[in-house]
Amino acid sequence: MKKIAVLGAGSWGSALAMVLADNKHDVRLWGINAEQIEEINTLHTNKNYLPDGVILPNNIKGYTDLPATIDQADLIVFAVPSKAFAEVAGKVVDAITEPTYIVHVSKGIDPDTLQTNSEILATLIPRDLYKEIVVLSGPSHAEEVSKRMITAICATANDSLAAELVQDVFNNDYFRVYTNDDVIGVELAGALKNIIAIGSGIIAGLQLGDNAKAALITRGLAEITKLSVKMGASPYTFLGLTGLGDLIVTCTSVHSRNWRCGYELGKGKPLAEIVDNMGMVVEGVRTTKAAYQLAEKHGVEMPITTTLYNMLFNDLNVKEATAQLMSRDKKPELEKIF
Repeated sequence: MKKIAVLGAGSWGSALAMVLADNKHDVRLWGINAEQIEEINTLHTNKNYLPDGVILPNNIKGYTDLPATIDQADLIVFAVPSKAFAEVAGKVVDAITEPTYIVHVSKGIDPDTLQTNSEILATLIPRDLYKEIVVLSGPSHAEEVSKRMITAICATANDSLAAELVQDVFNNDYFRVYTNDDVIGVELAGALKNIIAIGSGIIAGLQLGDNAKAALITRGLAEITKLSVKMGASPYTFLGLTGLGDLIVTCTSVHSRNWRCGYELGKGKPLAEIVDNMGMVVEGVRTTKAAYQLAEKHGVEMPITTTLYNMLFNDLNVKEATAQLMSRDKKPELEKIF
């Protein structure tokens, strides 16, 4: 049994806390909303984030006190939205007393620094305060994990022993964990697929059909891979769970916040209203801004990302966006991407 601090009592943090509790670990779930933490501790539910009927195991204890949450923890799991990483990392630095393993499960790229989440943590947390940073990523909706539905993901780290440790901690009969060593590839795949998911939602909202959706997902995977390989990723990562697997589930499921955001955009609602009403962070919006900058920085043509960027931030309308994508210069499908 290990002592594990899960930072972030949203849907994904709560679902992963359930996995860890099922594996008989001492689980401390930290959040900033006192009423929510009280609900977790007394009713063993988290109704604002997990479906009605989901009961949290008794060995999950909710905390609002961060130092108490991470005291003597064997692992600290960052399950907060990417935009909160810097703030929470600063609090962890002030509270941590001995080196531990850090696991992060959020998918995003900071649009200001263009850093991945691992890079943000490594920048803000002194090296002597953590043993290793591990990324836990793959096709996984919190709503399904909280119902103990079969899921397979990857624990990824530069240190294979650290990845295997996290694999052992999370793995069980409904939550299968593989290992991987392509940290940059896994992080970019997890972040960039959210952009394509917004596009897939737009297609659904406009009722453009399955042919268009299949084309978007396939060409989206090509441009995600092209940029990521240019930045040092392995092309094989994008054929696996954290690449193609995560892209499929995020682009085809109503559980996906990014897909739902795109769907509402396709129905004609303004972005600001959609984000305000979502109740949870839509990572793909800020990631689109970051990916657009990365494409320019690395000289990689990303037509889908560029079009979505202009739709989200420059008021490009859907009709013009579709025309731009479909009227691009003709080319072979299997261009060299690595």
